[in-house]
Amino acid sequence: MTWSFLLTTLIVVASPGTGVLYTLAVALTRGSRASVAAAFGCTLGIVPQMIAAMLGLAAILHTSALAFAVLKWGGVVYLLYMSWQALRERGALSVDTELRPRSNGRVIVTAILINLLNPKLSIFFLAFLPQFIAADEAHPLTRMVELSGVFMAMTFVVFAVYGVFAASVRDRVITRPQVMAWLRRSFAAGFALLGAKLAFAER
Repeated sequence: MTWSFLLTTLIVVASPGTGVLYTLAVALTRGSRASVAAAFGCTLGIVPQMIAAMLGLAAILHTSALAFAVLKWGGVVYLLYMSWQALRERGALSVDTELRPRSNGRVIVTAILINLLNPKLSIFFLAFLPQFIAADEAHPLTRMVELSGVFMAMTFVVFAVYGVFAASVRDRVITRPQVMAWLRRSFAAGFALLGAKLAFAER
């Protein structure tokens, strides 16, 4: 495990994206416990992408225009749906003012889908991780699992920190309707912009 891999992974994980945006939105609407659930779901969503890269499915996405387009447009539609939900305060992004105990299953499933419907993540694994595997590595798949595990661990920790920090200022936010309205529009715009960015993504 090299410092260059750890530093690069940290930069990639901490950079604002759909997972970070969703975790922050959940933290501000439902609190710290739900934000950790969102971080966990985003981390679980990496597993299928990691397996796809190992099985060569990511290479198919990279070479097949149809396969890439199907997954890409599925992701675009889902992000626009998230944008609409943020504006309407529905689903996993609805504000829970009393923080009543309730299942975080919907939060986790939504977080998984966000990563699952992002074809660029599969290609990222195909292009990123092999750079840190030596050409003479005796067990390249084992090494890839190890690197992927570190990537997932850092994803969970960084996202959870984002979420817990956002949840710590939650009480100051939800008591101000104007701030909440501004945040809803900001999150909706963020999901819409990420959807637009994905729509114009090339293989």
